[in-house]
Amino acid sequence: MVSSEATPFSKTGGLADVSSSLSTALAKLGHDVHVILPRYGITPKPENTIKGRSFDVEFPDGNQFVTCFDTMLDLVHVHLIEHPWYSEREGIYGQTSFSPYMDNALRFSLLNKAALIWCKEHHWKPDVIHCHDWATALVPYLLKHERSTFFSDTLSVFTIHNLAYQGEFPRLDLLLLGIGAHEKFFMGDGIEKRFNMMKTGLEWADVITTVSKTYAKEIQQEQMGCNLDGLLRSRSHHVFGILNGIDTAQWNPSTDQFLPVHFSAEDLSGKQEIKRRVQKRFGLPIDDKVALIGIISRLAQQKGFDELLFGQMNALEHILETFSTQVIIVGTGDRQYETMLKKMATKHLNLSVNMIFSDEAAHLVEAGSDFFLMPSRYEPCGLNQMYSLAYGTIPIVRKTGGLADSVIDIDHNEEAGNGIVFEEMSSDAIVNAVTRAMKLFLEEPETLLEMRKRGMKVDFSWNHSAQEYVKIYEGLKKR
Repeated sequence: MVSSEATPFSKTGGLADVSSSLSTALAKLGHDVHVILPRYGITPKPENTIKGRSFDVEFPDGNQFVTCFDTMLDLVHVHLIEHPWYSEREGIYGQTSFSPYMDNALRFSLLNKAALIWCKEHHWKPDVIHCHDWATALVPYLLKHERSTFFSDTLSVFTIHNLAYQGEFPRLDLLLLGIGAHEKFFMGDGIEKRFNMMKTGLEWADVITTVSKTYAKEIQQEQMGCNLDGLLRSRSHHVFGILNGIDTAQWNPSTDQFLPVHFSAEDLSGKQEIKRRVQKRFGLPIDDKVALIGIISRLAQQKGFDELLFGQMNALEHILETFSTQVIIVGTGDRQYETMLKKMATKHLNLSVNMIFSDEAAHLVEAGSDFFLMPSRYEPCGLNQMYSLAYGTIPIVRKTGGLADSVIDIDHNEEAGNGIVFEEMSSDAIVNAVTRAMKLFLEEPETLLEMRKRGMKVDFSWNHSAQEYVKIYEGLKKR
């Protein structure tokens, strides 16, 4: 595995969870798994870390000297690449999420090159190198253009976690990388032509995967293809969707370390107690009779905040004023949304806005909420809807990507329904979906209880997803 982030070493989003959890699941199936990632300034030094080999990575302006630090994560070998470009920076991709580092093409090409050199230095020939998102997208190209025969039997898998983030840079940046200037690297024409790392990975990977079956189809259409839909369609026989799993040891309401009391599908009484504690903790009136809606999200257009906060119908305000409900929002992001939500919270006592990034808060809100709202414009996989189901919290989601693959609408399937699903991306559709949720809460408590129990029994562990990846790996080796 080559990744720009992996828990518990570094994290900005779901990519870090997937890199670690998938690796661990593969190792438990008996595979020899090594993860290579940068050692950032924010990376805590793991226990039992051993200083490994140091080596040079070739660049036109001079070789860069890197040192590896080796450790184990469960059954997985982890190799942290140390270099000032990583260790002397405060962030992973930038100072903030709005200001990426200008030399990211150089920084992450160092990771891509170092991963291959590490294999050579240790005489370890992988069957498959699995790369994740744009920051590792040069690996498939480097494998195909490797001058030695060392990697002659090594194949590449490239996973798209979010096609919208492509790693685009000025074309002159290629001169600094020392990897040539192949036409397939670029997007656009003439003076607008730019070096695109995501496109590079899609062009040269032996297999392309993404994090849900629905998203794999969506990105091959113009609306969600982010200008790469034509390339993806041309490689459609090499594109597969595999729904991410979740860490069922970390996200388990019967053992969760962050919960003051525990509960299960057999005994849900603890969930009601957590709801009261969550209401108190987040400054809401303690009231069993109101429906508690949780939102844990990056505050971004992708996550549906335009539809929640703008338009003729301000969906969030309508929900707060119309229904017997409380809403808790946890997350950070676009300053415009942050400002509007803070202002709205001063007007509505049933709205709690928390601009924080906290694992404890996330676990508490997932466990204590009655419903979890995810009105995403697009969602490659999504994890919170799976966390919600595991905690008996009914997801209210838009039918897109992994949300469509994991949540079954109760009105469309009474026997298997575990959530509320809507299709149209609009304020009206969000309000209508919440209206259905309120009807369940107030008028159909038995149906609601069955939905909770049904969701808690769904197996979203990584075991199934890991086996799907193994099938892809083995299929590659048989070619």
